[in-house]
Amino acid sequence: MNSAMYTKKQPKVTVREISATDVSLILEDTDLSMANSIRRVMIAEVPTIAIDLVDVEVNTSPLVDEFIAHRLGLIPLESGMAKEMKYASECVCTGMCDKCSVVLTLNKRCTTANEIMEVRSTDLMVMGHNTAVSPVPYESGILIAKLTQGQEIRLRCTAKKGIGKLHAKWIPVTAVPFEYDPHNKLRHTKLWFEENAEVEWPKSKNAELEDPPRDGEPFDFNAEPTKFYMGIESVGSLPPEVIFSEAINILQAKLAGILVELGKHDNPMVADSAAAAATGYDGGYGAGTGYTGGRAYDGGYTAPGSSQWSARSPGPSPAGSGAGTSAGSSWSPSSWSGGAGSSGGAGGGSADPWSGSRMSGPQWS
Repeated sequence: MNSAMYTKKQPKVTVREISATDVSLILEDTDLSMANSIRRVMIAEVPTIAIDLVDVEVNTSPLVDEFIAHRLGLIPLESGMAKEMKYASECVCTGMCDKCSVVLTLNKRCTTANEIMEVRSTDLMVMGHNTAVSPVPYESGILIAKLTQGQEIRLRCTAKKGIGKLHAKWIPVTAVPFEYDPHNKLRHTKLWFEENAEVEWPKSKNAELEDPPRDGEPFDFNAEPTKFYMGIESVGSLPPEVIFSEAINILQAKLAGILVELGKHDNPMVADSAAAAATGYDGGYGAGTGYTGGRAYDGGYTAPGSSQWSARSPGPSPAGSGAGTSAGSSWSPSSWSGGAGSSGGAGGGSADPWSGSRMSGPQWS
């Protein structure tokens, strides 16, 4: 491989504006793939905390249990301690504990005639010791439901750690605007227009920071974008600067894992301990010792102690067994939850781990 094809770059970040929920920055001296990777990691892989299970004891409101459970799941929670919490699939507890779960309760009843009571996110009460996890304080709170005289909502919520790749409720941002080449010099965007493209496609404010194309300037077929204008708009669960730095750390851990695996290919005797020492930061995925490049990240699907997806050579099938299946393999249900599941109904009920809102799929063990 010709090393002259590649040049060593030193990316630079310039913060233009910053507030409690928004950051506007410029990323320079890097390529499009790296900039877009940071953007995608911020959306899909920075861990936060969100309501995952809802046990409805009483609900006489106009909204059905599933509707309320969906609304509760999308309420942003303060996630400053998400890095210290364990994923439910990693925790050794039998059900839930303070290391992997946070319990919140909601108990509201309207007793006044000719009054409409609003149930908001501020009415959620945190139980236990994890009081740092609470609904993000949006002014008067996020509206959940409205009650009239005699109507009541009483339920218990369980919040867990997760990432946006599993469900949108764990996404820490509302949007990550992303732009490069505001004058379209590279012609990556084909502007459809009727009469005048300059009038029908107004330039963004980022165009003021770059020189416009000169008349008669020849087109550079080898030009690549190196300057990217990004914004981070947080939902409030994490500060925007923390989201950005966590995304960088997670991306570094992924790249370090690839390098370790490449090193193992050259030297099969490299141990997992060397992989952990090489990566250092676990991105919130490991069990406390750092991300080990020798083990594939399972996204939180695999229970502690079980094996990863592994291909086994099909041995001789015993009588009565399916052909092509190893004798030692068996199906076991996974505990992957797709959203805030609801159980029970008006008057009470026990939580059903196999409810329709908890999508469970098989995995090889």
